[in-house]
Amino acid sequence: MLTEKGMWARLRTRLVFTGPTLLAFATVMIVPFLYGIYLTFTNWDGIAVEQSFVGWANYVGVSKDKVFWTSFAMTLEYVFITVLLTNAVAFLLAYAVTRGMRGQGWFRAGFFLPNLVGGIVLGFIWQFIFNQVLVFAGQKLNIALFGASWLADPDKAFWALVIVTVWQYAGYMMVIYIAGLMNVPKDVMEAASIDGAGSRRMLMRIVLPLMVPSFIVCVFLSLQRGFMVYDLNVSLTSGGPFKSTEMVSMHVYEQAFLARDYGLGQAEAFVLFILVATVTLLQVYFSKKLEVEA
Repeated sequence: MLTEKGMWARLRTRLVFTGPTLLAFATVMIVPFLYGIYLTFTNWDGIAVEQSFVGWANYVGVSKDKVFWTSFAMTLEYVFITVLLTNAVAFLLAYAVTRGMRGQGWFRAGFFLPNLVGGIVLGFIWQFIFNQVLVFAGQKLNIALFGASWLADPDKAFWALVIVTVWQYAGYMMVIYIAGLMNVPKDVMEAASIDGAGSRRMLMRIVLPLMVPSFIVCVFLSLQRGFMVYDLNVSLTSGGPFKSTEMVSMHVYEQAFLARDYGLGQAEAFVLFILVATVTLLQVYFSKKLEVEA
């Protein structure tokens, strides 16, 4: 049994190693988060020295901001589509490059490479592709689908953002799925093969159930990145044309820093945090139940 002196000695030892990390975490994350909540009850414009307390007025403003809720609804659609496509493409890529194909290491590196490019740079690269390369090819080859820039069409601009998002993140999720596929017991697969199970049956009955933990992680990461998309949104479409691709994170930024209504923008950011946290927690909860059942 530890004495009081021994307990203090152990506490001091832990603080030596964890203290700097805890201090940095509190300084960078906890304190700004709490201060941000405080700002939601003020009318601060982001510049003025003085701040007036306005109570729940900013949250009332959030409920009345139709643009915010329109952007959030569009973001939900964007997240739903990108989560499905990203994980489907990532799993197919992972399954393909773990079948022992020749040069599969190079394919893995190539599929992962887009994730190493920053969202701003990636957006400008694909902006050039959509505005110049595809339009030139469409006009020369008489392909009506690419006859005009997708980024100038309110309907196609959304899908351009989806395509680039899937292209960027599928390689990263592929790595997680590869790790999951490599952990599938070989003896189970061999026993199923001996019993006459085909590759499709083994995929559906053995591989997919054992891959549930990987699906949980990838879906969680896809949700988080989808809701927080900003850099790619700014550089590829700038929210246009006519705000048809303005995701909720971009709207919150514009409300706080461009419209100079930091209190309302911070309130919208906090409401967005609550909504995203709720969605992700529900996803983890139901995914864990699925994992147990599997």
